[in-house]
This record gives sequence, C-alpha cells and structure tokens, in this order.
Amino acid sequence: MSSKALPTPSSSTKKYYATNSPWEGTYGHYRAIRVGQQIYVSGTTAADPESTPEKPRVKCPGDARGQTKATLNEIIKAIQTLGGRGAESIIRTQLFIQRHEDAPAVMEGFTEILGREHGGDIGSTAILLVVSNFSDPEMLVEIMVDAIADMP
Repeated sequence: MSSKALPTPSSSTKKYYATNSPWEGTYGHYRAIRVGQQIYVSGTTAADPESTPEKPRVKCPGDARGQTKATLNEIIKAIQTLGGRGAESIIRTQLFIQRHEDAPAVMEGFTEILGREHGGDIGSTAILLVVSNFSDPEMLVEIMVDAIADMP
C-alpha cells in the first residue's frame, strides 16, 4: 500500500503534498513542497501508511534494499503529484543509513530505480551518509531528494 495524498493549504507561491504517514502528522511537516519548478522532498522512509502515530511501522522490516525501493517509489509519487515526471525529475539524492553494512543493499535499491544505466533522463547526484539513529529503530534508510519539474 502507498500513502494517500491529503488535503493541503493553498498558497500563491507554494504547492504542498502531504500523506497519512504516521510521522508527518506527528511532526507537522509536508512530504514535499513545490516552489516554481523546484520540488523539495522531505526525509522519507518506508513508513507503513496504515500504521498509527502511536504504533508506527515500516514496510519491509529488516530489508534495506526493499525499504530503499519503497521509499523511492513514495518519493516519485510525491514528485508526480506536484507536477514532475517522476524519477526523471530527480537531480539530487541524499541517502541516510544507520548501519554501515546496509550500504550495498541500499545502493542496489537506488540503482534499480535511479541508476544512470536506465539512460534517458534518469540520473541523480547522490550522497550516502551513515548516521547514529533514526526515530524508529526499524527504519534502515531515510532519503531526501530535490527535483525540477519540466517547464510548462
């Protein structure tokens, strides 16, 4: 299951995208915001949208590659909802992991979705950082991206 878009405020300068992720509501941020042609996607995990803020869960527990792919697919959905093409619109990817040993699996998931061997317009800069902890120990990866929507 994927997160559902929620109603968002209107603004003359920004477009918002929110989901029913248990963390978004608790912490009060948006999944993504578009300003002009730029789309900024918050740190995103493989949150299970059916879980509650009191008992949040992640998809693909224990599977760093699976969490990476689920997270990138959620990010792509956000970009498309805000008018981007999807993976083709992503220009910068920041990946955060809490266990160094998950790096190969995370990068496999990244390559399967955003790897430059896909050709065409798919390709992103990237950095992979090891951090000490996430808000939930079941989270193995968190990803932020910046994207640019095509000009109308």
